[in-house]
Amino acid sequence: MKRWYIVTTYSGYENSVKTDLERRRISMNMENMIYQVLIPEETVEVVDKKGKKKEKVNKLFPGYVFVEMEIDEVKGMDDDVWFMVRNTPKVTGFLGSSGGGTKPVPVANDEMNQILSKLGLVVKPKLDFAVGDRIEVVSGSFAGKVSEITDINEEKGIVTVLLEMFGSYIPTELAIDQVKKL
Repeated sequence: MKRWYIVTTYSGYENSVKTDLERRRISMNMENMIYQVLIPEETVEVVDKKGKKKEKVNKLFPGYVFVEMEIDEVKGMDDDVWFMVRNTPKVTGFLGSSGGGTKPVPVANDEMNQILSKLGLVVKPKLDFAVGDRIEVVSGSFAGKVSEITDINEEKGIVTVLLEMFGSYIPTELAIDQVKKL
């Protein structure tokens, strides 16, 4: 299973760490364990002192490099990969690790999908819903319930519906893949 981790680096050395990780994954035969190394950046237009417009690349998360790795569902991150990444020059550790040899916690899938979609690396699923549409919940603890959409959050891919529980209607947020249009 692929999961994303955040590696902490010395500030300003993100590109160097990315290059080193990509070289080391090849030289140490870990291409099947480390898939992508990413530095989230955005390009903005700035005006210099002479009034000329220039493009500037800003790092969205200075001091951090995102690494997509293969993990075992039971054991988590492979010891060799963990050791290799931690011992890459200018890497200070993993975000989500409490130190003392503990393995880090991967980035939550929904958070990583938001970052990747902001960078244009993941295409957001097109919402084929509108407020007022009748839907059926197809997965989760409310599977089989029928309701009506009261709100849509396209950014998060969530719809809000009113579900009847205990004799009253309660607004409930559901992911778009949990519902189907009737």
